[in-house]
Amino acid sequence: MRQLQVDEAAAGQRLDNYLLRLLKGVPKTHVYRLIRGGEVRVNKGRAGADTRLADGDIVRVPPVRVAAAPTPAAAPAREFALLYEDEHLLAVDKPAGVAVHGGSGVSFGVIEQLRRARPGERFLELVHRLDKETSGVLLLARRRSALTRLQEQFRARDTDKVYAALVRGHCPDGQRVIDLPLLRTLDAAGERQVRVATGDQAEARRAITLVRTQARYGAAGDVWRACSLLDVTIRTGRTHQIRVHLAHGGQPILGDPKYGDFAWNRAWARGEVLAGLRFGRMFLHARRLGFAHPADGRAVELESPLPAECAGLLAALRAAGGQR
Repeated sequence: MRQLQVDEAAAGQRLDNYLLRLLKGVPKTHVYRLIRGGEVRVNKGRAGADTRLADGDIVRVPPVRVAAAPTPAAAPAREFALLYEDEHLLAVDKPAGVAVHGGSGVSFGVIEQLRRARPGERFLELVHRLDKETSGVLLLARRRSALTRLQEQFRARDTDKVYAALVRGHCPDGQRVIDLPLLRTLDAAGERQVRVATGDQAEARRAITLVRTQARYGAAGDVWRACSLLDVTIRTGRTHQIRVHLAHGGQPILGDPKYGDFAWNRAWARGEVLAGLRFGRMFLHARRLGFAHPADGRAVELESPLPAECAGLLAALRAAGGQR
């Protein structure tokens, strides 16, 4: 008999979907039979298949024979461009399209590849995370004491995280504050989705994003070329926070495959907007990270320049229609 505690990543899932992911290889009919028979308990009580799990719930799962999982492919050794390194921590410039860790259909990510490339490292852990499609500054700890102190800073919002994002349409001057709660849910396929909460939903979490327009491109009435380059600072670190907040306001990030504008993304990816220039990634880049060093408290500020494809796109936009 297993007693499993629901974590934040699984909160909001239906009980049946949670078990189907947990018990891969077990027929659906058997999973539903266990639920109907009361063999699966949530917080010591019976629960239906449609019960929504909450963070911290305890799920009792009876012994079930599952098919042997295939052996995962070994992570290839890979070093990433270094932005900073000392005996306590290191920071790498993560490219777009690379997950920070394995899981959810991804065999391996930055952390597994770095560990393989550095077999002599006694300790190496992620301090925070970036979406797979996001590039930029990624911080890792080389000592547990450094990990603990840095994560305390992130939880206390004592870090300075700034992203560059290119969004559809012309955004106003000045700084805007987006203070909208976010709710994590699952779609029909069981994939995680985040949306702005409406009404009084207890599961929603407050999310604060600061947005400042750095440049505007194209004519305001040009639905394909009109876009804005933003500096985005987050005061909370919710899943997909920047992407959801901007999309909710009608300014989706270019190339965002989950919350973006599909037709707009496709036109850019096919080179139909600017004379053959193809842009197929998401334009969201973690360009700056500031924090207090975990050993001596001194201020550390790390910068990651825009990737070549992003800088090239901005140069092409300036050449095509000027910068406003």
